[in-house]
Amino acid sequence: MRENIIEIFSSIQGEGKYVGCRQVFVRLEGCNLDCTYCDTENKVGCHAHCMVEERAGTHELVPYENPLSVEQVAEIVMRLTGDVPHHSLSITGGEPLLHVAFIKELAAHIDLPIFLETNGTLDKALTDCIDCISHISMDLKLPDVLSAPVWDAHARFLKAARAVDVYVKVVVAAETRAEDVERAAHLVADIAPATLLILQPVTPCGGCTAPSSARLLELQRITLRHLSDVRVIPQTHRMMDLL
Repeated sequence: MRENIIEIFSSIQGEGKYVGCRQVFVRLEGCNLDCTYCDTENKVGCHAHCMVEERAGTHELVPYENPLSVEQVAEIVMRLTGDVPHHSLSITGGEPLLHVAFIKELAAHIDLPIFLETNGTLDKALTDCIDCISHISMDLKLPDVLSAPVWDAHARFLKAARAVDVYVKVVVAAETRAEDVERAAHLVADIAPATLLILQPVTPCGGCTAPSSARLLELQRITLRHLSDVRVIPQTHRMMDLL
């Protein structure tokens, strides 16, 4: 099996529950959503080459011609982890669950736990590969960043995802409505009340404005009415100028 890959590199997880952990990142093409704050060029077929960090921690990227085979990707991943212990392999995008067959085959070729970074809308695809997933970072998209709400899709997804280690991340901007954030907290509390909720202040992009510290504290106060563990964590890799 072969797949177009955007990039493969070793770095520090900059978001969410496992912030600070060392991971290998494999970024796949394509997404079923079009969020206003998206910072990734993930269109299918736009990447003639995959940019590969051949030695972990160097930030030196070498172009490999796409598409790459599962065996090639596995060899790159294991080479990156040869000198430095890594927490997991983060498969991200784009939306990685558009590539379920690739995820399953790659998981069978490597020893690292699979850490899935997903927009949390493709429940059937998740069910098809959840047996090879160890951790899920599930985005919960609020209506103001999409052309149409996806509450029902998120509910179905979380019901499937709660079978493994999952946390939910909500990106919030100055423009974000408090009632939408509270509805997100309600959704999580109704389905998987022990789940960690991350409020992530947006990195300004696509017309979105970062929320004030006072606004973040208020949104955390609102969500803590419904969930016992709500944390405010920004994109820390941006602060450290990491890949």
